[in-house]
Amino acid sequence: MSPANEPRLSKAERTAQARERAREIREAQLKKDKRNKLLIGWGIVVAVVVIIGIIAVTVMQGIQNNAPIADKGPTPANGNVHGGVTLLKGTEVAKSEAASVDLASVPSAPATKPATVVAPGAEAEAGKPVKVVAYIDFICPICKQFETAYGETLTKLRDEGKITLEYRPLGFLDRQSTTNYSSRAANAAACVANVSPDKYAAFFNLLFERQPAEGSAGISDDELKKMATEVGSASIDSCVENKTYRPYVKVITQETLNVGVTGTPTVFIDGKQWNGQTTPDFPGELNKAIAAKK
Repeated sequence: MSPANEPRLSKAERTAQARERAREIREAQLKKDKRNKLLIGWGIVVAVVVIIGIIAVTVMQGIQNNAPIADKGPTPANGNVHGGVTLLKGTEVAKSEAASVDLASVPSAPATKPATVVAPGAEAEAGKPVKVVAYIDFICPICKQFETAYGETLTKLRDEGKITLEYRPLGFLDRQSTTNYSSRAANAAACVANVSPDKYAAFFNLLFERQPAEGSAGISDDELKKMATEVGSASIDSCVENKTYRPYVKVITQETLNVGVTGTPTVFIDGKQWNGQTTPDFPGELNKAIAAKK
């Protein structure tokens, strides 16, 4: 039957039909609103769970980063008992066997500050290249400035066999981060020295290249592990996670304070502390020491 021949609906029927359509629309809207409320509710639940998870991880990391560190522990292979890793020509480092350090064995600080600071193991050695020993902290901005200013000169001179360059990373500025970044970074560097000494210089440079701001949380442990892989080091994952060399960093930092080093960078040239205020020409001081060896 064509629409033209369909029986005409009465007013009451049209009203009833309109009411039915309105009811169907209301029910559909109610179902839609209910579904949206459920989705929003579950979305809130998921968001809360995620936030709680993030907070839990942050709290756990904070607890782990600030957990007490033992007073004694191992040194890394290729690192000496004074906290140093010595760079020679190219990617070569001075070899040494793993040993141990103990806070109880660190000599006490003198009653009065010494007029001349004597860094253990930094003295000149007859018949050998000039020994440069630098105490540094990986979150110290002045240390980064020192590396930027003199890194190429130091690399050139050690590649020429005129100097050896020993870095001693410290935990001096742990208070300048919320996660003891100085000690964590020094631990990661020790981990690299232990498993991939030929990658130590590259990792050292990358730590300064990506130096975090003082007062920040610093680079996370996970990122430190990735950075080691980035420079070609063997995995340091377990070493970082277990804080293997944090006792080492702790002991060396205390030893350094006790001998009278109060800031970073502090640099010694054949055992003599370089004073950047009285003799700002650092390359000149190096060349004097090199000439005196001839």
